[in-house]
Amino acid sequence: MTSTTPTMRPAPTGATRLAAVIGDPVRHSLSPTIHNAAFAALGLDWVYVALPVAAGRGAEAVAAMRVLGIEGLSVTMPHKAAVAGAVDRRTAVADRLGVVNCVFTDGDELVGDSTDGDGFVRSLAHDNGISLAEARVMVLGTGGAAKAVIEAVGRARPAELVVVSRRQEQAAEVAATLAPGVGRAGESAEAGTMDVIVNATPVGMAGGPDPTGIPLPAKLLTSAHTVVDIVYNPWVTPLVAAAERAGATAVGGVGMLIHQAALAFEHWTGQPAPVDAMTAAAFA
Repeated sequence: MTSTTPTMRPAPTGATRLAAVIGDPVRHSLSPTIHNAAFAALGLDWVYVALPVAAGRGAEAVAAMRVLGIEGLSVTMPHKAAVAGAVDRRTAVADRLGVVNCVFTDGDELVGDSTDGDGFVRSLAHDNGISLAEARVMVLGTGGAAKAVIEAVGRARPAELVVVSRRQEQAAEVAATLAPGVGRAGESAEAGTMDVIVNATPVGMAGGPDPTGIPLPAKLLTSAHTVVDIVYNPWVTPLVAAAERAGATAVGGVGMLIHQAALAFEHWTGQPAPVDAMTAAAFA
């Protein structure tokens, strides 16, 4: 079993390989902590840093990867769409979503991927033993993070995927485009018939527009539900707290954060990510 205690690594040298996260803002990111713990756990001579990149300059950051020899890049807001247009090619998932949150090298090419959705599905299976196959799943939201979750859940063979948004037309379009055959627009009132409810909106996020709210009425939550909030700041969101009070299986957003990073790590290094060490670092 992989140790959960990150080991000390030597100071960077001229041979040290570089990975980074770009965003605006980005200094608050947990990614350097998570990835540097992973490199240390496997004894890899890599280092990971946060690079503030102003809005509108994401494509320039991709070009800088070639110039500076940066071998791995994580991408956060507001650069995901710009980076998608700047890489040499995109994975099928990134192509469908039109955004990139991870860039890796393949020979002379820079390849863009979106690991958020697969990180979400993998976190449920790895950390909680939850399979979405044949499950009735409701996803709240149609923003960038929600689309990544919807696309990945659609590939996980659920019995049904219900997308809920304040704009029904947008929910219907996203469901049909990203989860054809299983996705449809719906209402939060249908929660009682669902197995899994996922909050993919910023409701409940610290510093967000509604930090104390929950995205659906608490009375709809029951002990039969698995409730997942992809928000990870705070660790226990108002929705997670409400789900726990209802006796539901409640899952916070840290797992998705860890596993989307783990998939990026595997792209860059070609080695299985030390998830235990990454998780321990996130909670340290």
